[in-house]
Amino acid sequence: MARDRIVQADPEDLSLLWSLRLSSLARLRLFNQVSAEVNNLFGVLTSITPPTTRTHVLENLLPFELDVIQARVKYWAGDHYGYADALGALLRRCKRRARSARITDADRQMWIERGARVGLIAASQFIETKDFAAATALLEPLVIQQQQPAEQQQQQPQPQPQLASELRAALGRVYLQAGQLDQAETHFAAVAADESVPESTKALNASFMASARGDWDKASEILRDLITQRGSTQAVNNLAVALLGQGKLKEGIEVLEAALETSPSTLAMAEPFLFNLSTLYELRSSIAADKKRELLIEVAKWSGDGLRTTCLKMPS
Repeated sequence: MARDRIVQADPEDLSLLWSLRLSSLARLRLFNQVSAEVNNLFGVLTSITPPTTRTHVLENLLPFELDVIQARVKYWAGDHYGYADALGALLRRCKRRARSARITDADRQMWIERGARVGLIAASQFIETKDFAAATALLEPLVIQQQQPAEQQQQQPQPQPQLASELRAALGRVYLQAGQLDQAETHFAAVAADESVPESTKALNASFMASARGDWDKASEILRDLITQRGSTQAVNNLAVALLGQGKLKEGIEVLEAALETSPSTLAMAEPFLFNLSTLYELRSSIAADKKRELLIEVAKWSGDGLRTTCLKMPS
């Protein structure tokens, strides 16, 4: 639909249509096609003359989502350092626009929120590379910003309360992965005390803490309730880990296989889910190779371009 509209639309309306098309291709995991189209699109945009017009188009008319997708192209290509640099450039742009004296308070708030969300994306990249110190260093100032005295907050617009809680929850999970349980519990407690945070988020945080402390029974109970009430795919994956901690391999496999059968288009693209299922196959069955080949065939129907097949733990 986006392609047909792009062909027919007025040139002034194309920016949102390009954002729709590229986002759709990314959701389909057709990353090679996304990369080709992003390179062609920005090749045209950066050749606009005169330079003042080009700057106006890139700064004011181009949807911010397209800049994020352009940065993501580097990640899909395996250029993790280039991806970090691109995210850093987006963060600097958000800070510069938020500090501009020529924008309205509403626009300033928008750029502050964009900066916070780009910070979350950058933190997730640091977590993936196991650089927990960099992730906490990036998120801590964003969280502390929410704790400033009221008079300071009146002078500078702050991110929305929901985003502030998302930042605290993300920071707590980083501390959890770094093994700093007390720090993680402090942030999770602050999130739990916030009435605006969904109960599902609070429950998921509680399951993380229970798992980290080895209380697998409690973690399983929380996650089963989440699956029953919300149908959370993340809770399904975490429940399998909790069941593994209890030595219930067969039940863990059944939970993951049932979830994959119910939502193949979602879970066949979730690498942690596939890694956990492959691991359980290895631990449970002497015919793990056959089970993983069957899993590979199922995943191939849905996975698109970007799946790293190492998550299936197949022999080379």
